Amino acid sequence: MVEPKYPGLVESYVDLGACYDRAALQAVGAELKGCMKGYKACYARAYRCLTAAAQLEEDGRALLLTPALEAKMAKRAKGILSRELKREGEQAGRSVQRFLGAVTWQGVLREYGTVEAQCGRVYELSDTYGLAQTMLTCLAAGAMASGHDVVACPDPMFPDRMAHLIIPSLSLAFVSTTPEQPWPRRPYRRIRLDAMADAELLRRSRARLRFARKVTAALMEEAVDALAQAKAMHDELEAIYNPHVDFDRVHARAEEIVEAFTTLEQA
Repeated sequence: MVEPKYPGLVESYVDLGACYDRAALQAVGAELKGCMKGYKACYARAYRCLTAAAQLEEDGRALLLTPALEAKMAKRAKGILSRELKREGEQAGRSVQRFLGAVTWQGVLREYGTVEAQCGRVYELSDTYGLAQTMLTCLAAGAMASGHDVVACPDPMFPDRMAHLIIPSLSLAFVSTTPEQPWPRRPYRRIRLDAMADAELLRRSRARLRFARKVTAALMEEAVDALAQAKAMHDELEAIYNPHVDFDRVHARAEEIVEAFTTLEQA
């Protein structure tokens, strides 16, 4: 629940509890409590698995992301910018954030179609170990400095880290991919970020990284399974609740709120 900052003055509480048929709900109380407890437990299990998977991913990334690698990626980004960008006015561009993917009950999804709908040229950053942030940050900064608005797409596992970059005005995108989720078309360019890492470090750490990826995949699979179970239980919960909710009353309350907003706009 979101608490109003100035109750009654600016915001108001909206109580939909009166729309329940409380007497009818008493008859299915035990069933409701079972579903409620069950789906929350599934979400907790999913979050534990995702947290563990993220920690393993971060361990591998930290192992390979040396200052030398960051310098290589920054240099490569500078070369791309000099080739791809043209100055767009005098004002700096803006950045907005939009998720391109998510971990859901249906699996780990990436909406590559969103990129294809906006961009004719796609750089595929082949990135097994989550190294793309440095390059994407440089590319985004360069694009905005040249006056282009950008769409920075966070990594759903690490929301403070960029996973993809879209520059709509140039019909240009930079998409990081993994062996499990490759770009589905032939890209405009492909850059193998893994190959830019220190070869000796990669060789020495190969067994460790392979093991971490295997465990991470198992944890992600378990998380998705838990989310699917949570959704199924939540659907059961809705099926129990819905016959005992006065939706006409809910809709009437919604119309009252819309009317209040409309009145404020016209004032």
